[in-house]
Amino acid sequence: MQAYRRTAELPQMIPVFPLDGALLLPGGDLPLQIFEPRYLNMIDDVMAGDRIIGMIQTRPGGDRERPRLSGVGCAGRVTAYAETADGRYLITLTGVCRFDTGEELSFQGPYRQVRARYERFEADLKQDGAAQAPEAARSRFANALKRYLNRRELDIDWETAQTAPLEALVTSLSMGLPFEPAEKQALLEAPTLTGRFETLSTLLEIDGVNDGDDEGHSLQ
Repeated sequence: MQAYRRTAELPQMIPVFPLDGALLLPGGDLPLQIFEPRYLNMIDDVMAGDRIIGMIQTRPGGDRERPRLSGVGCAGRVTAYAETADGRYLITLTGVCRFDTGEELSFQGPYRQVRARYERFEADLKQDGAAQAPEAARSRFANALKRYLNRRELDIDWETAQTAPLEALVTSLSMGLPFEPAEKQALLEAPTLTGRFETLSTLLEIDGVNDGDDEGHSLQ
């Protein structure tokens, strides 16, 4: 994958894929199945260029075909691509950097484009794999996560979770757990990894507030 060191190296005008409930974070991998003609066209275009797509959610307003876009999205690069026999595209987007949604561009194509403003998120290009959380916070998080998973009858690989770097763990869970679109947006907009960790912990606790199972696993 191409390494971007500064936000100035990223394309300023990008196509966007509005998809509520889908969260892409810097460093995360998001598999997508593309079948709508307008987005098949978008993939054709980006594969011939820099492979950058902005994943973004919508907000109330606008019409069904052109809903209003959220103020923050995440640019990702297509890092895997395959075409099925029936004409669908199977792609993986790897998150690069969040962006503030600037003006929407006048574009005659079937999909939408915006001017992405990355300046506020320069730190996304300098992921800190050594980041840690205080032991008490990790213990609180582990207990909340176990209650959440039990409540929803979900499971994860606890051995992997125990050894995963904090950033990878938070990114994976934020993207993969079935939070509501507004909650996904809150995780996206958390300014720092610490902020996202705290937001994720709070969402897990809120979901399981009525769950009386306090037994947990320790995440080192």
